[in-house]
Amino acid sequence: MASFVRRLRQPIPGAQPRVRFEMPPELEHETAEAEKDESGGPRFGSPGPRMSAQHPLYVGFMGTAGVGVALLLYYIGTNTAQLLLWIVTALFIALGLDPVVRWLEGRRIPRPAGVVIAVGAVVAGVAAFFGTLIPTIVEQVSQIVRQAPDWIRGFVDSDFFRSLDSQFGVRDRISQELDKFVKNPDAMGGIFGGVVGFGSTVANGVFGTLIVLVLSLYFLGALPAMKRWGYRLAARSRRPRVEALSEEITRSVGNYVIGQVCVALLNALFAFIVMSILGIPFSVLLAFVVALLAFIPLVGGMIAAVVVILVALTAGWQTAVIYAICYFAYLQFEAYFISPRIMQKAVAVPGAVAVISVIAGGSLLGVLGALIAIPTAAAIMLLIKEVFIIRQDRH
Repeated sequence: MASFVRRLRQPIPGAQPRVRFEMPPELEHETAEAEKDESGGPRFGSPGPRMSAQHPLYVGFMGTAGVGVALLLYYIGTNTAQLLLWIVTALFIALGLDPVVRWLEGRRIPRPAGVVIAVGAVVAGVAAFFGTLIPTIVEQVSQIVRQAPDWIRGFVDSDFFRSLDSQFGVRDRISQELDKFVKNPDAMGGIFGGVVGFGSTVANGVFGTLIVLVLSLYFLGALPAMKRWGYRLAARSRRPRVEALSEEITRSVGNYVIGQVCVALLNALFAFIVMSILGIPFSVLLAFVVALLAFIPLVGGMIAAVVVILVALTAGWQTAVIYAICYFAYLQFEAYFISPRIMQKAVAVPGAVAVISVIAGGSLLGVLGALIAIPTAAAIMLLIKEVFIIRQDRH
């Protein structure tokens, strides 16, 4: 067995190592052994003097190039918005899993193995969650579909609908609109187009999920190298400060993602327990909705409460009132006891800034924008405090 493993580690005869693009050495003394030409000088020659920044040719060229680059970036951004959204999502996931990988590295586990363990645990957890949840959701949705005709029939036979029908002729009006819709070929074609569009949306969603997963793996594995590349873009005298600020920002984002996941799971678990005790229908489906909405900061819990309360009204107004009291009490407990303890190593953003950032992020990027709004606002506030305000205090 040992000899077989030793043979596997030996290189294949004639194989060449893969060429990798390496950054140039950072310090000057590291270039002493660089390749030289036959005359003993640098292989590619010595760089000449820079053109004066006041030269008209330099000013005109750089101004034109700057405008061209700006227009090119605008064109690329407008035509690759979906790809940029996938990249941002994958980077956000990678930053969220990076603290876990670092923790595994602290336990003497190599980073590649830590990446595989972290991503594998997340994928297995999500697969197990949906594998348990989807059959229940399908059953409860089927139950809704079966009960929908009875609900419609009960509403049509109610005194309220009869009074509306006698005053406004609602029944005849609905029949006329249905006849027009069925006889309209454009409307029926729109239904077919909607079905096709829904299928393409599902296919794009599956493809986007696969792309995000692959990019997350690459980003998580190459995150230290990506940081080193980014730090090299700053001047050498400022690299320690740039590195310290960047590490603080990435650490805060990672802790925020992990903390938000814990808060959402606790929120959904509490809602499921209360709904099960009160006998609210579709408790599993609603708990899943609560977990998704809980990822949206500030407003997600309120939206989830309204959704569940509306469903709880079908079991009686007393049930809805009891659930509302219990859930809003939990939201207060979460805001003052759970979130501060879970998020104490994450980000600290004032309430007004958090609300504004969530609204702005949701308007720009939807749910993803609302999720990354608070860590983005925290990063901007940290840069303002450590860069701009310190610079202003010196003058």
